[in-house]
Amino acid sequence: MAITSQAASYAREGVIAMGLHIAPDRSTEAPIIEFRDVGKSYGTFKVLDHLTFSVKPSEHLALIGPSGSGKTTILRILMTLETITSGNVFIEGVSLNREQKNGRDLSASEAHLRQMRANIGMVFQHFNLFPHKTALQNVALAPVLTGQMTKAEAKERALQLLDKVGLSNKADEYPSRLSGGQKQRVAIARALALQPKIMLLDEITSALDPELVEEVLNVVTDLRNETDMTMLLVTHEMGFAKDFADRVLFFEQGAIMEDGPPSEIFQSPHHERTKSFLRKVIAAGQRV
Repeated sequence: MAITSQAASYAREGVIAMGLHIAPDRSTEAPIIEFRDVGKSYGTFKVLDHLTFSVKPSEHLALIGPSGSGKTTILRILMTLETITSGNVFIEGVSLNREQKNGRDLSASEAHLRQMRANIGMVFQHFNLFPHKTALQNVALAPVLTGQMTKAEAKERALQLLDKVGLSNKADEYPSRLSGGQKQRVAIARALALQPKIMLLDEITSALDPELVEEVLNVVTDLRNETDMTMLLVTHEMGFAKDFADRVLFFEQGAIMEDGPPSEIFQSPHHERTKSFLRKVIAAGQRV
């Protein structure tokens, strides 16, 4: 029996109401992020090789693969911390690395890059907090510097975000007085301060003691479930990647070897290289 679109919609809402996660149908949406034939090289070493992929709004991607396969470079390019060697990157249909001025196609100016990254937040592997500023000051700084908020507004927003990540009682502490997990939660709050559309998470648990990993992943899970941000996660936490992602990209030598839903990538990968990688992960004691 055919299912009407209205009936399908009601069924979908019922699943969501029961607290179960299903990936939204994004087949007709224009991408929020698009890499077109992107190359990135350091001298003769190719970090990214003719990379093409796109990300739909509110999609949650996990980027996995061996170290040195180009995953972090992708995030750094999106955050304009790295330039590309060839190809093009688009954010909401606008070129990240090129701009048009007086009918001329030019390399992006700093003003253009600043405008493009205004809707992007990034959480780094090693926190990157300012050591001479308190947790509150670290979170409140960017909205003031960019002119988006007054100091009073930024302080109020920062207090709300610290409460969201469970650190309202640490607002006046300096990073040196915080645990690794607490520092990373402050870093997440800081990345949220500008209310980004895109969140980039780069190996956010790799610098943490094992017992502190869960507190950070719980915050990321809450963000995933409670916001409509597009999220790209680079991680070696395969069990979390499986739970977090709508879609998983497996990278090898600067190229995408597999791209699919977590159930496919983790349970029935097509490529022998993916299978080999996951076998080693399981042998190391990780949950997949």
